[in-house]
Amino acid sequence: MASVQFTLNGKPQHLDVHDQDSILDVLRNRCGVTSPKNGCQPQGQCGCCLALINGRPKVTCATPASRMQGKDIVTLEGLEPEERALIADSFVAAAGMQCGFCIPGIALRAKTIVDKNPDPSRDEIARGMDVHLCRCTGYVKIIDAVQLYARSKRTGTHPTTCEDGRVGQPLARFQAPALALGERPYVDDMRVPDLLFGAVQLSPHPRARVVSIDTTKARALPGVVAIATAADVPGERYNGMLYADWPGFVAVGEETHYVGDVLAAVAAVDLHTARAAAALVDVVYDVLEPVLDPQQALLPNAPVVNHRHQPKAGQPPSADHYNVLESTRFTRGDVDAALRDSAHTVHGSWQTQRIEHLYLEPESALAIPRDQGGLRLYTQGQGIFDDQRQVAAFLGLPEDQIDVELVPNGGAFGGKEDMSIQSQTALLCLMTGRPVRITLTREQSVRLHPKRHPITMSYTVGCDAEGHITAVKAHMVGDTGPYASVGGKVLERAAGHACGPYKAPTCDVDAMAVMTHNPPCGAMRGFGANQASFAIEGCLDLLAEKVGLDGWEMRWRNAVDVGDVLATGQKLEKSVGVRKTLLAVKDAYYQALGEGRAVGIACGIKNTGIGNGAKEWGKCRLVVEDDGTVSLYNGYTEMGQGLLTVLTQFAVEVTGLPAATFTPKVDSTFALACGQTTGSRATLFGGRAVVEASKKLRADLDTGKNLGDLVGKVYAGDVLIDDTQPPDANVPYPKIHTAFGYATQVCILDETGALDHFIAAHDVGRVVNPDLCSGQIEGAVHMGLGFALTEELPCEDGMPVTHKMREIGVLRARDMPTVDVIMVEEHEPEGPFGAKGVGEIGLVPTAGAVAGALARFDGTRHYRLPMKDSPAAKAIRVGKIHSKGDPSRWH
Repeated sequence: MASVQFTLNGKPQHLDVHDQDSILDVLRNRCGVTSPKNGCQPQGQCGCCLALINGRPKVTCATPASRMQGKDIVTLEGLEPEERALIADSFVAAAGMQCGFCIPGIALRAKTIVDKNPDPSRDEIARGMDVHLCRCTGYVKIIDAVQLYARSKRTGTHPTTCEDGRVGQPLARFQAPALALGERPYVDDMRVPDLLFGAVQLSPHPRARVVSIDTTKARALPGVVAIATAADVPGERYNGMLYADWPGFVAVGEETHYVGDVLAAVAAVDLHTARAAAALVDVVYDVLEPVLDPQQALLPNAPVVNHRHQPKAGQPPSADHYNVLESTRFTRGDVDAALRDSAHTVHGSWQTQRIEHLYLEPESALAIPRDQGGLRLYTQGQGIFDDQRQVAAFLGLPEDQIDVELVPNGGAFGGKEDMSIQSQTALLCLMTGRPVRITLTREQSVRLHPKRHPITMSYTVGCDAEGHITAVKAHMVGDTGPYASVGGKVLERAAGHACGPYKAPTCDVDAMAVMTHNPPCGAMRGFGANQASFAIEGCLDLLAEKVGLDGWEMRWRNAVDVGDVLATGQKLEKSVGVRKTLLAVKDAYYQALGEGRAVGIACGIKNTGIGNGAKEWGKCRLVVEDDGTVSLYNGYTEMGQGLLTVLTQFAVEVTGLPAATFTPKVDSTFALACGQTTGSRATLFGGRAVVEASKKLRADLDTGKNLGDLVGKVYAGDVLIDDTQPPDANVPYPKIHTAFGYATQVCILDETGALDHFIAAHDVGRVVNPDLCSGQIEGAVHMGLGFALTEELPCEDGMPVTHKMREIGVLRARDMPTVDVIMVEEHEPEGPFGAKGVGEIGLVPTAGAVAGALARFDGTRHYRLPMKDSPAAKAIRVGKIHSKGDPSRWH
């Protein structure tokens, strides 16, 4: 322990600090200052923990607390009220935030940038923000916000924010001022009396038999209150969204399946004690040879990766190999004959990589005992009712004994669909009778949650003499890791999107999700469509060269329209906007081409809704409260995409009430189970439910009643979508998905081959909120550029070779090109006011457009992602992995 004296936000402090404490630990846990966030401690590589120390901006998670001695420390909380309001309103007015986790640190940085230069350029701002990482926005609107703040400060004006909640208006994001200032709590910010801190021990081996687990040393550590292992689970130890194959704890005698398996969880009086005790749990392993390559997993004598996927006694054996989680095939016509008759054919193998979601808020859960028994769970998950179901099963309790409330999270992108540490947190709460919170470290987060699938894709594509596609033949193999998650569905979606938004009269596409002992892979923004797009767009570029067409014309000749049929056999009957997006970029594409620029183009398609025969719901309850507000409950998750804001706009449009009347909520007060917030479906289905409930409220208002007359009344909106068919449906033209989004993107490089300018034209159905919609696309382009050029998470012996933020390769502000978003409206009749999902389509064609530009720059056609050996990637300052391992053994 050390004693330190310092000044915090103008007030003197005198504290005894732990030797392991960082400045961030002291600010958050001892001083109750929560605007600095913990995104990567102790790396100091995300900027979320920024504070002013003796007037200079410093990250605080990598600096020992002992260095606080004699320092003057200022956080956002310590700025003058007028300055705080100006900063917040600048970020709100410019829509410069999404999940908000990174924004308090960036907002404080903005002050230092503007204090130094009252009129900074966009380039100066981007360079000044280099320590800061934002996974959501693509930085465009963050830089807008800093410039607006600077201009307002120079001119003595104050930014105005939009309060018009009608559809089509840029209504300010729900809770935006509090997000900008770090006042709206995330799970790890929440403070409750008598709180215990939790920690977990993860398996260091991808495959090993657990011989014994000894908690004696850990229990002897002062401050430890409880330790949980598999032996303490009172209910169903295995969970999973589609298959219950993922253990909350691995038991003695069982095998571990990857390096994120949980062996034990500890609850203690402070975080240091909890983590020290977790490390003291003594686990003896019999280490076994893991299966790390999908092709190895398919060998006849390969070890079984997950025994829960073997056929049970009496069941017929699967036609697939026992390590194949799921396979999908779509066929139409005689593809071999069509290829033989084609004027031109191309063939190649494309490979995409494993990607870390790298949301800035690590996994965190808080469980609090209820007076009437059971508990209340605060979760950041993407489906609170799935969390409720699985936690209740784990604890052996009825679901109504588990109240669940969403705490809107600091990013997810699909990575928070599966359970992480909700069950372990809830069990420790049940065992101790006290509130318990577990928050993972960044390294644990990287090891534990599912990733984007690495997929190998072999394509043969033919066309006629005029460039019209005649046939597509594709074989896909994805490494899905040891647990199901939604891996089979990702490969199913990749297969369904294998032909892109193009007409293919004949096709033969098959895809396999193969189980290994690498980290699990599941949902991530794009969900297989972006992997497939990289391959099919490469094929179109190769065919265009053979035919003698440019990239735009090749795509125009093959783009689908109403009446055309997709790879799945679905006939498109409405809202097909890909040609409009091509027209939107035509002039810019040909201008760049005419100037001799290195320019690439690609088109994309992405489903809205899970479809494939699933029953999908939109559910809403509007409750008139006695304070004159209306609570808007829905079953989908806010994770930075702006869902709660656009649902409010639907309610405003129907009822005519002001936006401030509505208070969005996501908890288990009502049974609104809609499944996961996935498949770009929340706006479409959740919005339809809000419209239905709002019409009922409007009908009562139209009788002359006011809200005061309607206090306590509940208006329900329940929308069931059950008209899609599964891939194996034996019907003509099966309806596989409810709707589709479309896009065309153009990448332009500079004279050195570095990223210069990017154009993204997107069919969004109807623009509900132009700021939020364009922000989603800008952020997706940013993620797509990382996918194309710098991001990867290789593993050696099943262990990720890095968990460092810069090495993982997410682009910083100074690495981004300028981005021009064009929103095209092609009315979707099944969407609320014509809207369709935009959350994923933004990165689907990005890698293909970049690859096309690079091929035009130096003649090199890239078949493997990320394209780190390209001049575009070499110009970027992140993504350089400094591992001591052997890259030849990376998977």
